[in-house]
Amino acid sequence: MDNIEEILTKGVVNIIPGKEQLEKKLRTGKKLNVYFGIDPTAVKIHLGNAVALRKIHAISNLNHNVTFLIGDFTALIGDASDKESERPILTREQIQANFKTYKKQAEKIIDFSKIKIRYNSEWLKKLTFEEIVKLAQHFSIGDFIGRELIKKRLSEGTKVRLDETLYPVMQGYDSYFMDTDIQVGGADQTFNMQAGRTLQKDLRGKESFVLVTGYLEGTDGRKMSKSWGNAIWLEDTPEEMFGKVMSINDNLIGQYLELATNLPLSEIQTEKKALQKGENPISVKRRLAQQIVKELHGKVEAQLASDHFDRTFRKGSPQYKKEVSFQPILLRTVALASGASISQAKRLITQGSVDVDGQTITNSNYKIQGGEELKIGKRIFVKVKDVK
Repeated sequence: MDNIEEILTKGVVNIIPGKEQLEKKLRTGKKLNVYFGIDPTAVKIHLGNAVALRKIHAISNLNHNVTFLIGDFTALIGDASDKESERPILTREQIQANFKTYKKQAEKIIDFSKIKIRYNSEWLKKLTFEEIVKLAQHFSIGDFIGRELIKKRLSEGTKVRLDETLYPVMQGYDSYFMDTDIQVGGADQTFNMQAGRTLQKDLRGKESFVLVTGYLEGTDGRKMSKSWGNAIWLEDTPEEMFGKVMSINDNLIGQYLELATNLPLSEIQTEKKALQKGENPISVKRRLAQQIVKELHGKVEAQLASDHFDRTFRKGSPQYKKEVSFQPILLRTVALASGASISQAKRLITQGSVDVDGQTITNSNYKIQGGEELKIGKRIFVKVKDVK
């Protein structure tokens, strides 16, 4: 399976108008315009949000023109796609504040040297009322109110603001303005992304594509959501992230392998076959947890998180023993022995994960004596060489 086939298969639930047409387009070698958009209505990104980020990262590696679009203008309205009530109206100041941490988090998934950042206020705030009226003429109010959540709100007498009906029009114009070939988004964005296809076809006579990614279920089996407390956040510590992954239901392992990692489908199939052949799900889940933490925090942090999990929840033998050169301060000794950074080592010490000669030490400035023995986490045992 080559990169294009992998992009069109892994974690993809729908391609509009069809996979074969899009594959043919991608294989022409022509650079395509691709975009993924977010409205900065919150300040944190979870693994479910990151599914589409992984997809545009993979596409950017094929050297297409990929844009990460910040919906700073559309956020003034709020997308009704996945909400059973009207979204709160945000001020521009709130929107700007919310986006401050987005790029830092997204950089765990995306290489922004290959992806442009744009804001849709660049063009949407310049539209005249006449232009908005003409754009709205390409759509039917019946299509909007026919959506399940909108029907539910109307049937229950819940308010649907008039400006909410304009949200798909605005998102459609984003796609038209950037002359988009491919829009990437989750299943809840299908209606809005279709609006972009409509304007591209009606105003430019151009066929464009919608690539719909699957959604990742939370740790309790429901859609990952902050409001349900079942999210794994990109900003979670390695230990928190590892523990949360280990807590998911066994039937979610395959889904997490496909949607929450960069593993190729061939390796994912190997893991799935191991489960089918009877391998203990905990073993597969452990490899999954290490992979997720490694991708988002690094190899060292993944191993330390695994050790922390063992120390907290499991009994096991030491992973390895080693000797290190004498360092007078505990912090530097832990960093040297575990391969962690200074900040990582400090966290291990302060959280009580380091013992010196059988005594837990939480003071990073503790003075080490030559010949002392350290235990870092559950499975790292260190002998400090005597001072010569």
